[in-house]
Amino acid sequence: MRYGQSILDLINHSSDHMTAEQIFLTLKEQFPAVVIATVYNNLNNLYRQGQIRKISMEGQPDRYDKHTRHDHLICCRCGKLSDIMISDLTADLEKQIGCSIESYDLKVQYLCPACREKETP
Repeated sequence: MRYGQSILDLINHSSDHMTAEQIFLTLKEQFPAVVIATVYNNLNNLYRQGQIRKISMEGQPDRYDKHTRHDHLICCRCGKLSDIMISDLTADLEKQIGCSIESYDLKVQYLCPACREKETP
């Protein structure tokens, strides 16, 4: 993975939830020869290896995030994605389904303050 470590470092040090295109454009500043297919291949490998998280949202490109335990708030109007810390639900989920789980991805949909403000007359 020639570019894999650079992509992993970029994701792990970013406070944003970057798309593949954003990662490509940022990486291209350091490695002008990189192509978008290489970025997608490396993202897929890093995801399969469990080193990064992929956040899928309907109607939007996938976003990539560091692999630390946290959940997400998603504005249903503008699509803004923010981190949120909710108590770990693993034990409760395993108790309910009667077997162990590897992980879960909780996405809470809400109306962000900026969109809520736009609705207020």
